[in-house]
Amino acid sequence: MAEIEDNVDRELFRNVEKLRQLRIEHRDLDEVIGRLSLDLHVDQLQLKRLKKRKLMLKDQIARLESQLIPDLNA
Repeated sequence: MAEIEDNVDRELFRNVEKLRQLRIEHRDLDEVIGRLSLDLHVDQLQLKRLKKRKLMLKDQIARLESQLIPDLNA
């Protein structure tokens, strides 16, 4: 029983750590996109790819947060 709880705790810690890393990357991308948007000579394709990556990160963060929040109906 204790082994199962240890595994659950380790997985929870990994998920929380992954969530933290994703949030940092999302914030960093937001800053980069903001700075690039001010540049008149920015590569629009590069900017579009960065925005797409930021959106994918947002989706991953939402999924992970959903997994970490206990289901109230359970």
